[in-house]
Amino acid sequence: MISVCISVYNGERYLKKQIVSILVQLNSDDEIILVDDFSTDSSLKIIEEIKDPRIKVFSNNINIGVIKSFERAILIAKGEYIFLSDQDDIWMKDKVKTTVDLFKNSEALAIVSDANVIDINEEVTLVSFFRWKNSGPGLIRNLYRNGFLGCCLSFRSEAVSFITPFPKRIQMHDEWIGLTCSLAGTVSFLDKPLIQYRRHGGNLTEMKPGSLIFMIRKRLTYILCLIHRFGKIHQYKLTRHMNDRY
Repeated sequence: MISVCISVYNGERYLKKQIVSILVQLNSDDEIILVDDFSTDSSLKIIEEIKDPRIKVFSNNINIGVIKSFERAILIAKGEYIFLSDQDDIWMKDKVKTTVDLFKNSEALAIVSDANVIDINEEVTLVSFFRWKNSGPGLIRNLYRNGFLGCCLSFRSEAVSFITPFPKRIQMHDEWIGLTCSLAGTVSFLDKPLIQYRRHGGNLTEMKPGSLIFMIRKRLTYILCLIHRFGKIHQYKLTRHMNDRY
């Protein structure tokens, strides 16, 4: 079973196309966990009109932000593999199959796939997000320059035991998930674009890095949070090792 987690906030412009591009790849027992973060537009109406039982909607009574909304979705998810999705991208038709096949044929705890970057008119502005970001595996490498793009990230459900709860001080959930999974096991970077990653004026994250002071503080924050979470990560590794032995 696959769970796709989406946090929605005023996503009416692109939401339907994104959801449809996901649904055509899912089986009948898969699910989309959609947390609406107190939208004030027609996002919920658009979702209701799709009328698909695989979509499970959970609405926040107040706006709690993208990090906490994704945390809520991940904790609700029941799938063996959890995919994260933005509200305004487009999944390529082989994203799910390609990713699940890699999970089944490797020991990867998490997978990050490449992406085409598109504009509001779906024109490709970057053929490879990986090449632009110099993305690749490694804890130190990604502490220095984050390559964990949430909309391209999927992971085994067993990782929920140590990635949650999300620390209050982190900048973004995707970087936290990628770093903790890098400590706990193998994170595979798949050098194949599996989504069209839309960039426009309404995106919540920027592609440009922050100031030097901001980046230093961010890295120190993640290091401290990883140290505090090390006990859970170590326990997971011990449990997995014992399960592999028996």
